[in-house]
Amino acid sequence: MTSTPTPGPYLADRQQAKAALYQALQAHGGNPAQAPVAAAIARLATLNPTPAPAQATDRLEGDWRLISAPSFPGGELLADGCYSYTLGRLAFNMFQPQTLKLVIDQVSQPVWPIADGAHHTHDIVVDFTTLDLEVPLQGRVRNLGICQPATANQLQVQFTGGVLEPAVDSDRDHWHQVFGDPDASPRPGLKARLQGLVLKLMFGLVPPKAMAADTGRIEFQMRRSPKGRLEILYLDDDLRITRGEKGTILVCDRQG
Repeated sequence: MTSTPTPGPYLADRQQAKAALYQALQAHGGNPAQAPVAAAIARLATLNPTPAPAQATDRLEGDWRLISAPSFPGGELLADGCYSYTLGRLAFNMFQPQTLKLVIDQVSQPVWPIADGAHHTHDIVVDFTTLDLEVPLQGRVRNLGICQPATANQLQVQFTGGVLEPAVDSDRDHWHQVFGDPDASPRPGLKARLQGLVLKLMFGLVPPKAMAADTGRIEFQMRRSPKGRLEILYLDDDLRITRGEKGTILVCDRQG
C-alpha cells in the first residue's frame, strides 16, 4: 500500500521535532525511558506524517538500524554505555553456551516482502562481540520473524526461528570450539528444565542440529510462535518509532 504523507505546514515542525529527538538520544545514552527522550518521542508521534503506517508498505520496507539503546529485558548496562546480554537471553535459550555474555554492537531489522505477498520479514539481527572470552569473537544472532498489518497502526508479529553465525573475519576454529558444543552450559536445575520443556511444547521449538562445518552456522525453528502486536508511533522516509506490547520503545533509522 502506498502512503500519502501529511503535507505542508507540519514539515518544519517535524524537522525540529526530529532534531530534538536525536539530540535527546545522544544526551541520554539512547535510553527511551529518560524523560527528555520520552517527551521528544511523544511530540514526534503527534506529527506522524504517515496515515495507517502499518499498511504503508512503501515506507515500512527497508533495512532499519536501531539508534535508541538496545534496552531489551534482561540486559546489563556496562560502564562504557554499551549493553550486554547472555546468548541464552538473545535467542530463546536455544544456542550454547547460554550463559556466555555478549556485548551488543548493532541491532538491525530488515523488513522486506515475503513470496506469499501477505507478510513481510520482521527479523531482529543482533551483531555482537563476546565479553568473557580471552580472545573475543564477533558474530550475529538473527531471530527470524514475520509481520502483517493487524490494524491501521499495529503490526502482528511472530517469530519462526533463529540463526547463530560468525562474523566474516572471525576465527572459525575458535568459533567451533566456543559455540559448537551442545553441552557447553551447565546442566540447568529441575525447575529450569521443566520450564524449557513447557516452552518447547507451547512454541514448537525445534532444537538446533549440529553446526555447519563450513560456515559455523547453527539454526533452530519455532513452529508455534505466539503472535504479538507492535504499534507504529511514527514513520517517515528515514525514521521509524515503535512500541511493543510490554512498552519497549525502539527508534530506528533507515539504512536502505
